[in-house]
Formats: sequence, C-alpha cells, structure tokens
Amino acid sequence: MTEPVVEVRDAVAGYDDRLVLRGVSLSVDRGEVVAILGANGSGKSTLVRAILRLVPLSGGSVTLFGDPRFRSWERIGYVPQRIGAGAGVPATVAEVVGSGLVARRGVLRVPGRRDRAAVAAALDAVGLADRARDPVASLSGGQQQRTLIARALAGRPELLVLDEPTAGVDAASQAAFAAALESFAAGGGTVLLVAHELGPLKPLISRCVVVHEGEIAHRGPVPAPAGHHADPDHDHVHPHAPEQTPGMWGA
Repeated sequence: MTEPVVEVRDAVAGYDDRLVLRGVSLSVDRGEVVAILGANGSGKSTLVRAILRLVPLSGGSVTLFGDPRFRSWERIGYVPQRIGAGAGVPATVAEVVGSGLVARRGVLRVPGRRDRAAVAAALDAVGLADRARDPVASLSGGQQQRTLIARALAGRPELLVLDEPTAGVDAASQAAFAAALESFAAGGGTVLLVAHELGPLKPLISRCVVVHEGEIAHRGPVPAPAGHHADPDHDHVHPHAPEQTPGMWGA
C-alpha cells in the first residue's frame, strides 16, 4: 500500500490567540482530486496553509509524501487565493510562468529547451498560449489567475494545491481551470482544492471534506448546495472575503 500524498493528524493551528483548526485529520491519496469546502472563516484556507507549513501547528502533525520532514517543495505546485499576477510585476506572461521552474531548475541555470517547452505546455493547458509575450499586467483578473496556475503547472508538480482559484473570476477562466485540472489529474497528478463553490470543477472531484468552525463536518461526496447557493440563478462569479495569504510566489 502506497503512502498518502498528504497525511494530517489532529492538526491544531491558529493566528496569535485565535484558534482556527481544532484537531483536524485529513488524508489525500495519490491521483485523488480532493475538495476542501466551507464557509468563509471556517478554517479551510488555514488548513492548506498548515499543510504547506505556512502556518505553524501548535498540535498534531503533517506528513507529505510519507516524509514528516518534507523539504522537496519542487514536488508541490501552490496557487494562493486570488491576488493578481500583474501587481507590480513588469514581466511577460511567459516570464511569470517560467519563474515556476526555478525551484526545480535552480537559480543559476539558464532556461533551456525543455524549460521553454514546459512553459508553452502550461500556457496551452490554461488557454493562454496566444498571450505568452504580453505583459502580465495587461491581462484580466481571471487571466492573471490562470497565469499563476500555469506557473504552478510548469514546475511539473506531483501535488497541486489551489486556494479558491475560481473565486471572483469569469466563466471562461473557470472552464479553463477545469480543463487544466482534468488534464493534470489524468496524468496521475494529485489535487487538493479549497473552494467556497465548485462550479465547473465539480465533475472532477473524487472526494470532499467540509470544514466548519475549524473541524471536519463532512467527508465523502460533494454535498448538495443549500440556501441561496441552490438557486439556479445564483451568480457563482463573485468575490469572497480575503483571508491572510502569502506573497504571490507561494511556498
């Protein structure tokens, strides 16, 4: 039996004096697409940040790829909550995506043919191949978010962690996200996805967990929407309250 890609046991974490996670356990196997769902402030983003060691645990443990002292971060692609790839970045779309190769390639090695091919493939996967030479600041918000996903994909990760990648972006970008994740998972990749609503990503989900007030309230199939989210006319393209996020380049 293979080791889980992610193994969280009795995780306790928070910010300053505010406890957010209260003994959370979660396991993600290789090849799964697991969604972490929950309302704003439920602790779902804190959970993935704790998994990536961006938030320290005060109790419990996290093991990645069977290693409790995991340091091979090039095996993980991380896309934080929507922050805008173009904010203060005088670079082309291809240059931003290419920066995702640094962890695997090293800072000093000059990008080669294989690196350029990886950038091209990642841009094609998110539907931005025709914008490679454009300034990233010239893209729409949804296209900038697609650029950050392409950046994560370019590094050829084994695990892709996404924190609300479709929140507040257009329908075309949501469809592009879904296609890119479907291709990644079909190639054997593992996905851990934080979401408030799944939209076009729902058919890709192997399993979901629902976080409520810092605890796991549900494990299994995606639950049916309730309240105004069950309304077929509900607009799924809207912003959500931001939680504390890292710098744009992630972990």
